[in-house]
Amino acid sequence: MLPLAGLVCVAALVFGMGWHRQIAPENLVQHRETIMAFVAAKQLTAISIFMAVYVVAVALSLPGSWFLTVSGGFLFGTLAGGGAAALAATIGASVIFLVARSAFGEHLVRRAGPMAEKLAQGFRDNAFSYLLFLRLVPVFPFFLVNLVPAVAGVRLRTFVAATAVGILPGAYAFAFFGTGLDAALAEPAAAFHACMAQGRTDCRLDFGVRDVLQPKLLFALFALCVVALVPVGVKFWARRRQRVI
Repeated sequence: MLPLAGLVCVAALVFGMGWHRQIAPENLVQHRETIMAFVAAKQLTAISIFMAVYVVAVALSLPGSWFLTVSGGFLFGTLAGGGAAALAATIGASVIFLVARSAFGEHLVRRAGPMAEKLAQGFRDNAFSYLLFLRLVPVFPFFLVNLVPAVAGVRLRTFVAATAVGILPGAYAFAFFGTGLDAALAEPAAAFHACMAQGRTDCRLDFGVRDVLQPKLLFALFALCVVALVPVGVKFWARRRQRVI
């Protein structure tokens, strides 16, 4: 119950202070110079803060984690930003996994209905490959993919290994995109600043995950998914062969 109690306390603090609304492109555009100066002066501290924010965002299933990954590439470069994002995402997912081992997790999975049962069956058949596939292709909600393995009896080390490996390609792809974020945000940022100059309070930055998911990136992730499904296909073929024999 300790992980659950800790998560509840963190959630109360984050939502109570309104910090969950700070993960947005608008904030990066507004405070770009200040943030970049801090990163240049105290890079290790900046990466630590970035990872802490990312862990909390994943553990609480806050929207905008994709932009955190992009921001990691923008602030720290592809290697450091992608690696920090992948590690933080794995830690955050593991927190949810540990919480799900309690009765609270079983309650949430039951409420998810048939979707959760479909996931659970896949984990029972081939936990590592199935979870690896789900990390590469997020066809189910990220929060649910963290919950169901715990209830289905997947071992923590299997969960951590598959999550870490499965998250890496997407993390580095998004971080790589982040290295060119200035150019990608140039037009939306200009419109945002023009809106702010008019004294309006409803200004929003027109930038979303659709701007990151380019055809080449999607094709690369699809190819990785096919590789991840090979062990599942081999196991399925072996079972059918045994039935025929």
